[in-house]
Amino acid sequence: MNWIFLIVGGLFEAVFAFSLERMSASTGKTAVMWFLSFLISVSISMFLLFKAISGENAVAVGTGYAVWGGIGAVFTVLAGILFLGESTAFWRIFFLCTLVLSVIGLNLVGKH
Repeated sequence: MNWIFLIVGGLFEAVFAFSLERMSASTGKTAVMWFLSFLISVSISMFLLFKAISGENAVAVGTGYAVWGGIGAVFTVLAGILFLGESTAFWRIFFLCTLVLSVIGLNLVGKH
């Protein structure tokens, strides 16, 4: 269950990063709505990270934080590509893939 908390928390990290970008590009009521999206998603993300690294069968804090951050980073980049027209240059995708492999590697060599 802790890994599910971690994965969902990482997805909410991507939501809060995307919300920050949208908030900076907005004004008025729209900016306020993106700010509320940021507050809600950052709260959920942090709470789920906390749940994943504490209690019974907790994920090791170093591994948990790396996985949480990696999931957030990957999905933030993908959101930028899909919704904001960001670059899909070879090296950008290459290093995104190395990030995914690094997160998987940390999980494989971590203490279970």
